[in-house]
Amino acid sequence: MARKKIEESEIFRILKEAEQVSNQNFTKYGITEQTFYRWRNKYGRNGA
Repeated sequence: MARKKIEESEIFRILKEAEQVSNQNFTKYGITEQTFYRWRNKYGRNGA
Protein backbone atom coordinates (compact mmCIF):
# COMPACT_ATOMS: atom_id res chain seq x y z
CA MET A 1 0.00 0.00 0.00
CA ALA A 2 1.33 3.40 -0.94
CA ARG A 3 1.98 5.96 1.76
CA LYS A 4 -0.31 8.95 1.91
CA LYS A 5 1.32 12.37 2.28
CA ILE A 6 -0.48 14.39 4.93
CA GLU A 7 0.07 18.13 5.19
CA GLU A 8 1.20 19.67 8.48
CA SER A 9 -2.03 21.66 8.77
CA GLU A 10 -4.01 18.42 8.63
CA ILE A 11 -1.69 16.83 11.22
CA PHE A 12 -2.43 19.73 13.58
CA ARG A 13 -6.16 19.28 13.02
CA ILE A 14 -5.97 15.53 13.65
CA LEU A 15 -3.95 16.02 16.84
CA LYS A 16 -6.34 18.63 18.16
CA GLU A 17 -9.42 16.56 17.33
CA ALA A 18 -7.97 13.33 18.72
CA GLU A 19 -7.09 14.97 22.04
CA GLN A 20 -10.71 16.07 22.45
CA VAL A 21 -12.02 12.52 22.01
CA SER A 22 -11.60 10.07 24.86
CA ASN A 23 -11.50 7.00 22.58
CA GLN A 24 -9.06 7.80 19.79
CA ASN A 25 -10.13 6.10 16.59
CA PHE A 26 -6.98 6.21 14.48
CA THR A 27 -8.50 4.30 11.59
CA LYS A 28 -10.85 7.26 11.04
CA TYR A 29 -7.79 9.20 9.91
CA GLY A 30 -6.07 6.30 8.16
CA ILE A 31 -3.09 6.37 10.53
CA THR A 32 -1.68 3.97 13.09
CA GLU A 33 -1.53 4.62 16.80
CA GLN A 34 2.26 4.76 16.52
CA THR A 35 2.03 7.51 13.88
CA PHE A 36 -0.29 9.54 16.10
CA TYR A 37 2.12 9.41 19.04
CA ARG A 38 5.09 10.21 16.77
CA TRP A 39 3.27 13.29 15.44
CA ARG A 40 2.26 14.32 18.95
CA ASN A 41 5.88 14.14 20.08
CA LYS A 42 7.11 16.03 17.01
CA TYR A 43 4.42 18.73 16.77
CA GLY A 44 3.40 19.02 20.40
CA ARG A 45 0.34 18.04 22.36
CA ASN A 46 -1.62 21.15 21.50
CA GLY A 47 -0.74 21.14 17.79
CA ALA A 48 1.13 24.40 18.06
